[in-house]
Amino acid sequence: MIKVDGVSKHFGKVKAVDAISFEVQEHENMILLGTSGCGKTTTLKMINRLIESSAGTIYINKKNILEQQPEVLRRGIGYVLQNNGLFPHYTVAENIAIVPQLLKWDKKKTENRTAELLEKLHLDKSYLHVYPKELSGGQQQRIGLARALVSDPPVLLMDEPFGALDNVTRSNIHKEFKALDELKRKTIIMVTHDVQEAFELGDRICLMDKGKIIQSGSPTELLFNPANKFVEDFLKDQRLQLEFKAVKLTDLWELLPHQHKKTETAALHADTDLWSTLENFRFGKAETIDIKKDGDAEKTASFEQLMAAFYQFKNKQGHE
Repeated sequence: MIKVDGVSKHFGKVKAVDAISFEVQEHENMILLGTSGCGKTTTLKMINRLIESSAGTIYINKKNILEQQPEVLRRGIGYVLQNNGLFPHYTVAENIAIVPQLLKWDKKKTENRTAELLEKLHLDKSYLHVYPKELSGGQQQRIGLARALVSDPPVLLMDEPFGALDNVTRSNIHKEFKALDELKRKTIIMVTHDVQEAFELGDRICLMDKGKIIQSGSPTELLFNPANKFVEDFLKDQRLQLEFKAVKLTDLWELLPHQHKKTETAALHADTDLWSTLENFRFGKAETIDIKKDGDAEKTASFEQLMAAFYQFKNKQGHE
């Protein structure tokens, strides 16, 4: 869906982005991860032409973005900012309706789509007539997401979308983000400097430094097959928690016992990550967990069996 081919951006003699290339598949969530100044936000802004590249080519759905007028290009791309980017003098309804007005939607269509999104984002319709300053940070961010999604664009760009939120609010929005069916139909590029967020939300991660991509791959590839010492060191301090978030039950499936004994706890799908699974033992006080996998018989595993499978999986990756 998105192809970045040899793209650079120079500000005078400074190489903010230095000949990078990557591809994002349809319905994939690619995370651009790195410290401040590594070039990730500049890369994001070149994709919707808020910044013009110095060299290279960017394609969206096999079409060169330079072949479209910037304003036309942007109407097909949702854009979510860290500080939500809402217009303070517009009501929530007016903020959400900006793109539909540009697309000349009729009033009823805009109202129906807005109501649909508010329901999905757990926002009461009474918020439509208030101004952004009257909302909490989490509510403002949800409205920013609704505005980006209202015209149902195939591509969504997100620049540190949850960076300004407190930890509790951010954790809740992460859960909503992963569960929202609207986002599962999007091709997403998200910028973050938060390693935990990248591993929790990303299908693939591009780790950047000094304008270059150091390694691109799945969360497990970065953890268990780091390209060099920079990647190792970048992840080192949070490694165990990252492993729990990157490894999914489906990765452990063949290493789990083949028994199934129905328990009182809710069954988890094999796509669930190990971190979320272990929370059931901590908060749900379960002794075992039922695991469902499409096309397979269910399995039941205890905490000890899950941990044994996890360490077997790690050993198979070449790590003690």
